[in-house]
Amino acid sequence: MHWIIYALLSAIFASLVAIFGKIGLKDVDSTLATTIRSVVMAVFLIVVSLSLGKSSLLNTFDSKAIGYIVLSGIAGALSWLFYFIAIKNGPVSGVASVDRLSVAFVFILAILFLGEAFTWMKLAGVILIVAGAILMVF
Repeated sequence: MHWIIYALLSAIFASLVAIFGKIGLKDVDSTLATTIRSVVMAVFLIVVSLSLGKSSLLNTFDSKAIGYIVLSGIAGALSWLFYFIAIKNGPVSGVASVDRLSVAFVFILAILFLGEAFTWMKLAGVILIVAGAILMVF
């Protein structure tokens, strides 16, 4: 159940991304801002990995894992690019709500590609998330 604490911390920091990003994007290009953010994140994470002694684990990655991690990085970069464009031009609470619709997409894709179990309770949760996003936008 430790994952719930980490997920809540992720949500808190994701909310700060939206707030700080909206303030920082006021008079700058969103693509360049996303690039700067990515460089800061990369440097920060390299320092964290090195300080935790994780560099010795590099040999545990095979080509399949690297390939999927690269694809995940590309998907994440595209997500950030579109997210920063959206928060620059729209209300941050609406953009963040629509962005969280990723939960609905993950639900569908996890069933299709990862074999995760479909449950009516999970579907109800997705429906509530979608309804909440609609309410936040309008």
